[in-house]
This record gives sequence, structure tokens and C-alpha cells, in this order.
Amino acid sequence: MSADEVRESLILGTYLERTPGSARRHEEARALFPSGIVHDARRTWPYGLYMDRALGARKWDVDGNEYVDYHGGHGALLLGHQHPEVVAAAQAQLAKGMHFAAGHDLMLEWGRLIQQLMPSAERIRFTSSGTEATHLAIRLARASSGKGKLLRFTSHFHGWHDHVAFGVKEHFDGTPTVGVLPDVASNVILVKPNDVEAIDRVLGARDDVAAVIIEPVGASSGAIPTRPAVLKALREITRRHGVLLIFDEVVTGFRIAPGGAQQLYDVKPDITTMAKIVAGGLPGGAVGGRKDILDWLDYEASSAAGREKIAHEGTHNAHPVSAAAGIATLKIIRDSDACERASAAAAKLRAGFNAILEEERVPWVVYGVHSFFNFFTNPEHRPLRPTTFDAEAVPVEWFKPDKRERLLAKMRLSMLVQGIDLKSWRGGIVSAAHSQADIDWTLDAWRKTLRALKSEGDLPRGDAAR
Repeated sequence: MSADEVRESLILGTYLERTPGSARRHEEARALFPSGIVHDARRTWPYGLYMDRALGARKWDVDGNEYVDYHGGHGALLLGHQHPEVVAAAQAQLAKGMHFAAGHDLMLEWGRLIQQLMPSAERIRFTSSGTEATHLAIRLARASSGKGKLLRFTSHFHGWHDHVAFGVKEHFDGTPTVGVLPDVASNVILVKPNDVEAIDRVLGARDDVAAVIIEPVGASSGAIPTRPAVLKALREITRRHGVLLIFDEVVTGFRIAPGGAQQLYDVKPDITTMAKIVAGGLPGGAVGGRKDILDWLDYEASSAAGREKIAHEGTHNAHPVSAAAGIATLKIIRDSDACERASAAAAKLRAGFNAILEEERVPWVVYGVHSFFNFFTNPEHRPLRPTTFDAEAVPVEWFKPDKRERLLAKMRLSMLVQGIDLKSWRGGIVSAAHSQADIDWTLDAWRKTLRALKSEGDLPRGDAAR
């Protein structure tokens, strides 16, 4: 970051002026962590914020600045920050015991709730994260099918382990990212998002595919949308070819409906991965699925079948405090309209964003489904009208990454300066705690941001198509 950049950008200068405490901490972090961060998605130019506290839909940084939060604990906080019933449940368990290295009643109650809500969860195995859940799901699929290959959609994110670490943001040709063995990558087949015909062709031409895995609403919370019809077609195709279907519901589970995408769209996968909301915002994940598949983790079932069982350990599997928070969260979701309220707030935001884009004659679009909103910044300058754009009707190639990194970074900074914390520049996740006041604040910040970008010459003063 040069002195010229600071002088030339009021957006950047204001951000630096408002966040000296975060700047100091970022410099300290650079001596501790690669790039000064502990999660790739938290990388922000010129540095990310350090938060001090949060409540409901708001959070406050170490410099005392208040923000409407659309990151939501990376999607884990459907109920918002510090829901009193969730906090009380976690605190009560902390007072009783943090880790027993043994079974406990909360583990049983947590499992029963998941089984009650998630249609595919005949049996459940807890993990500590979503990445662990998808890793275990793939291993279960390979063991139970006796086949070695995994079929994935490019751009869909399933964690950071070796089988899914490429073909998300790069390496769409199937070559491995650095550190991943070519032999591992060679057992993964990639196809274009939503290309069910390609899935059918691949499965018809070979008999070594164990499973197809998909994010049910599309890549990165629907940034590349997937229509429900795609899920229904995948279920029919995989069943016809004798291949397992895995729904990665780490993000969508308990968010778009109490029973996730599979309940809402009435498509039952063979295996489901869960995390985030399942543990109420604390670390935790789970794999649910058909009993005969999960039986590969079962000592007695494997012995009776005369086979080797899948070994699966995990120090924090079904951690009591995570279980307590998860139980409280899932009960509220089961017994209230939390999913619907979050989705309704997101719909208001999307409509408001697009109305302002049209009024300001900026040919961008804010789109999405359920409690997500995504930005399409139109890098190819295609003619479009924000208020009538249908993201599901355009080719997936339209959603290729925008390379204008400085423009996108300044848009993110301007929203932060106005008190809005997005999920990077890509969009945001809405909770049931977001109010009309939060929506109004956000839309006002959006208009101010577009005008600030225009004034600094980053955003052309062109017309949105009419």
C-alpha cells in the first residue's frame, strides 16, 4: 500500500483512520501467521478487522466501530450472535464439564434431533468440522461401494482436504494444487456446474465411480446457482447407475429449511455432510446417511459382514459444549420460523440492492436464494437490468471470477467504512436476527458506496440496461 494510494482514495484513507487498532494487530499477526491470517477467506486489503464483541446482527471492532454483520460466523449463526438460549446452554455445560472422553446424554439428544430433522440421516457420526465431514463421507462412499473415483462439480467447495482442494478457484483441468498428490487428484473427475448430461455420460461410460458430491444450492452459497431440477436429475441418474449421491449441506443444512435442501426440495441423498449451524456456532460437524453405509463405521456390523471397518477417531467428536449449543439451536430452528425470517430478510436486501443499482445506473446485479445474497459485478460489461435479471437463466460462464481486484477490494472497504461487514466482496449471509433497521442501514451504505466508487473513478458512470 503506497502513500499515493492513500492520498488518491478517500475510501482507503477513511478505513485506515477508523481502524488503527486492527492495523496494529495485523502487523503483530504477520509475525505469527502466514499472511497474518488463520482462514483464507479473511484476507482483506489492506488488512482485516479485529472484532471485540457481537450481539444479534451487529458486531463491534477493537476500535469501537459498529457493523451490521453479513458474515455470520462463516454461515454458522442462523440465529445471530449470542442468542440467549444458545449461550445459556453452552454456559450450563461448561459449568458441568468441558470434555469427558466418554459418552454423554447431550450426544444422544443431539443425534436424535439431527435424525428427526434431516431426512437422510438414518445413522450419524459426529466430526469436528465440515472438512472432516466431507472427508469421512467420501471414505464411506468408497468403502461401501467398492469403487475408487469421486465425481465433483468445478467451483463447488467441500473443504480443504486433498480430494476437494482443487477445481474450486483454479486447477479446473483436474491437476492437483500444490501439496496434493497426483495419484489422489487422478481419482477425482470434474465436470462443469449443473451439467447433468455430463454426469450421465461419465457414469454410463465407467463403473468405477463411488459417488457424486454437490453443494445443493450451487457453488459458494449459490454464487453459481443450481436449480432444484438439477438435484432431482442427479438423484435419478445416480440411482440408475448405482452410484451414491452426497449432499454437502455444511452451509444449507438447517438454514434454507430445518431439514436442509433435501427436505425443501424433496430429494433424499445417500449421505449428507453437516457443520456450521449443526453445532450452534461452535466447532462441530456430522455425517448422516443410510444405515448400511454408516455401518462401515460399526464394529458389530462390520464383524458380522466379515469385513474391515473404517477407523474414525476425533478428540472433539460430539464435544459436550458444542452439543449443548447445537441442541439449543436446532430446537429453535425446529420450533420457530427462523429459516423463513432469514430468507425473507435476504429477499428484501436483494430487491433493495437491485433497485439502487438501477437508480444509480450501475450494470451489476445482486442475486441469490434463501438467506444468501451474491454480487455479480459484470466484468464483461454485459447489458442487463438488475431488477429483472435471472441468475438461473444465464450460462455459468457469466459467473467467472472478476479480475478487478482493486475495485472489489475498495467496494468491500467502502461498505465497512459505512458499517456493513460483507462476506468479502462476494456477497453475504443473512440471519434471523437481521431487522428492518439493519436492512435500511445496509441499503443506505450500498448507495453511498456506489457513489464513492464513481467519484474515485473506479466505477464507470454507465447506464444499466433498460
